[in-house]
Amino acid sequence: MDIANPLAARHRRRRKQIAFGAAALLLAGLAVGAATLGPALPVAERSSLWIDTVQRGDMLREVRAPGTLVPRDIHWLAAQTSAQVAKIEVWPGTRVEPDTVLLRLVSPQVENELRNAQAQVAAAEAQVAAKRAELQSQLLDERSSLAQAQADYASAKVKSAADAKAMAKNLIPRVQYEQEQIALDQLRRRAEIEQQRVQTFDAGIKAQLAAVQAELQLQRSNLILRQRQSAALDVRAGIAGVLQQMAVQEGQLVAAGTDLARVARGDVLIARLRVPEVQAKDVALGMSAQVNTYNGMIDGNVTRIDPAVVDGSVQVDVTPTGALPAGARPDLSVDGRIRIAKLDQVLSLGRPAQVEANSEVGLFRLDASGSIAVRVKVHVGATSVDRAQLLQGLQPGDRVILSDTSQWDKYDRIRVK
Repeated sequence: MDIANPLAARHRRRRKQIAFGAAALLLAGLAVGAATLGPALPVAERSSLWIDTVQRGDMLREVRAPGTLVPRDIHWLAAQTSAQVAKIEVWPGTRVEPDTVLLRLVSPQVENELRNAQAQVAAAEAQVAAKRAELQSQLLDERSSLAQAQADYASAKVKSAADAKAMAKNLIPRVQYEQEQIALDQLRRRAEIEQQRVQTFDAGIKAQLAAVQAELQLQRSNLILRQRQSAALDVRAGIAGVLQQMAVQEGQLVAAGTDLARVARGDVLIARLRVPEVQAKDVALGMSAQVNTYNGMIDGNVTRIDPAVVDGSVQVDVTPTGALPAGARPDLSVDGRIRIAKLDQVLSLGRPAQVEANSEVGLFRLDASGSIAVRVKVHVGATSVDRAQLLQGLQPGDRVILSDTSQWDKYDRIRVK
């Protein structure tokens, strides 16, 4: 029969206690280790990151803005009178000369007013001719009266001279001679008055003719206006260029002042850029710029800055200094860069996402192995289109993640693989 061994039972209990204690120590160690290591580092794929290296050197401050090529010389054609579009002769895209007829208008009212103006001019011309004939007739009457008065005076003067000799010989009474002298003086005065009357009437002729001639000139000016309105029914280009837009359709009624068509010189284009209003304050006239037409580059200068802000941007005109590339045409979309300034020998790197000028931002800097990125505070100075000036926080040769890292805002370190 079996005999119980107290020593073996004690050994089994001790082995169980040792095993339980070792397990407890292992669990405690794992817990302490886990608490010491902290949470696991997030992992970022290197292929999805934009990484750049801090450099020291010259940095260009530039403002980037989209825009379009627009003609410098644009000629809008407007209706001078109310009319109806009879026929469109030329369609957009056609090269035209100054006398090219683009469209024809019709207006019965304009034609009636032209005929009335022609009749009024004819009537005014007839009135001037009649008035001139009337005044000439009156002038002849006045001159006839003057001639008669002068003849009477001359005759009386001859008789007075003869009577003076007769009176000296006592052939006629003195009273008769003195009466003849009085009559002679009256005839002289009459001749002088008639002379003055002729001179006054002659001067009055000019004034009276000027009044009717002024009316004639008024009617002629009105006729010129009506002739221009009639001629304007054939709408001509006015300049050599390309018809860009036809704003009306055949049969359409248009009022005076309505835009009909737009003609532009296609060989003289400028770039009209839309600069964000927060950056427009740095742009000044005369600054150099470069415009990308996606078919070539254009060098130019800023020649106009719009004083108004429209939809959050300011229009800036850049005039090319050289020849335009092939394919440049009005309304072509372009991308422009305006050079603001040049910073000599500064620390810079590619512009991080969502970084503004003169701000502090946290960026991830890669360690020597390139597998761990640590967040550092960086002071940013001036910014350009694709670069940012560094004032503090990084050194030349540091590699920095420029991509958007907002998904790791709660981490100070990330793993890059």
